[in-house]
Amino acid sequence: MPKTPPRSTNAPATAAAAQRGPLATPAEVAAYLGVPVKTLYQWKYRGIGPSVHKVGRHLRYRWREVDAWLDTQTSYDLTA
Repeated sequence: MPKTPPRSTNAPATAAAAQRGPLATPAEVAAYLGVPVKTLYQWKYRGIGPSVHKVGRHLRYRWREVDAWLDTQTSYDLTA
């Protein structure tokens, strides 16, 4: 029987990360997080959301900062 390599548990996330560019619009981040765009604007105003940058007159997010912010949002400890 041929030996198969172990399956990656985050293959869809890796494929999606390869397709997206380094900067995201508020609409893209809202869709990724599953929240309305208005919520992102409220988080920006309150200073509690992912880091946002102005590029000219447009707001842009760095995907790595969005992912890092999302990692800090866990409300429970995963270790037993």
